Amino acid sequence: MPEETVYLPMPMQTPVWVHRFAVVTAVATWLLIFVGGLVTSTGSGLAVPDWPLSFGQVFPPMVGGVLFEHGHRLAAACVGMLTVTLVVLLSRWEPRAWVRWVARAALLAVLLQGLLGGVTVLLRLPTAVSVAHACLAQAFLCLTVVLAVCTAPAWHTHCVLWVETTSPALPTLAMATTAFVYLQLILGALMRHTGAGLAIPDFPLAFGRVWPPLTSQAVVIHFLHRLGAVVVTLSIGWTVARILRAYRAEKRLLYPASVLTALLLMQLTLGALTIWTRRAVLPMTAHVAVGAAVLATSLLLVLWSSRLVRVSVSVPERHLVSKQVMA
Repeated sequence: MPEETVYLPMPMQTPVWVHRFAVVTAVATWLLIFVGGLVTSTGSGLAVPDWPLSFGQVFPPMVGGVLFEHGHRLAAACVGMLTVTLVVLLSRWEPRAWVRWVARAALLAVLLQGLLGGVTVLLRLPTAVSVAHACLAQAFLCLTVVLAVCTAPAWHTHCVLWVETTSPALPTLAMATTAFVYLQLILGALMRHTGAGLAIPDFPLAFGRVWPPLTSQAVVIHFLHRLGAVVVTLSIGWTVARILRAYRAEKRLLYPASVLTALLLMQLTLGALTIWTRRAVLPMTAHVAVGAAVLATSLLLVLWSSRLVRVSVSVPERHLVSKQVMA
C-alpha cells in the first residue's frame, strides 16, 4: 500500500478568475471538437469551398451544410480569441514559467490548427491533412486541460503525497493509458477520413468472425480501431482498479477515475450504435466528442497522479514531511 506525506501550500498561485477563464477555454475547445465532428458526420467539409472567407463573405447564409461548416469556423474563431486572451492573462498573472510556456504552445497549436483547417478546404479534404487537423485538435484540447488543472486553487493548496512502491507506478500507468487513448483517436480520425467507418458492417463480430479477413485497407484500419478499443478498455480498467484499490481516499484521483469509467462505457456504446445505425449523425458525432472527453479525463489522472504520487524503490516508513511544493 502507498504511504503518504503532507506538503504545505506554495506561496504564490494563479488568481481564481484566471483559472476559471482557463476552464472556460478548455470547455469551449471540447465543444469545438463536437462541432468539428458534426462537419465530418454530415459530410459538410466542402459545403464552403473557399477560405478564409465563406463564399467571399464573413457571414454567408447559414443553410444546409454551410450551417455546420461555417458554424465550425465561427466556433474556431471564438476558441482562438479565448486562447489569445488566456495567454495574455497568464503572461501577466501566472508566476510559473512552465505554465506560461504551455499557454504559448496552446496559442501556437490553435494558430496551426486554423491553418490546417484552411488547407483542408483549399486542397479538397486530403486525407493526411484532415487526419492531422483532427489529431492536432485533440492535442490542443490536452494543452487547455493542462492549463485548466494547473491553475486550479487545489493545485496550490496542501496535498497528500503518496509514496508508491508498486510497479508500474500510478503516474506511469495513467500516462500509458492516455497515450493509448490518443493513439486510438488517431485511428478513429483515420477511419473517418478514409471512409472506413462501415468497412466492417457488423458488431461485436466482424463479418461474423472474431478475426475478419483483412482483404482491404479500409478493413485493416477499421479492425485496428476495434483492437485499439480493446487495448484502451484494458488499460483504463487497470488504471481505475489501481485507484480503487490503493487510492480510494484520494478524491482528486477517485472522482476522475469514476468519470473515466462512465465515459468509457458510453464510448463503447456509441461505437456500437455508430455501426448499428449505419453511421447516423448523432451517435457518430457523440462518439467523437466522448472520445475527446475520455482523453481529457485520462490526462487529468496523469496530472493529479504526477502531483500526488512519488515512486520509491524501497518500502518507506509512514511519516509526515512538511515542505513547500514549488510547481
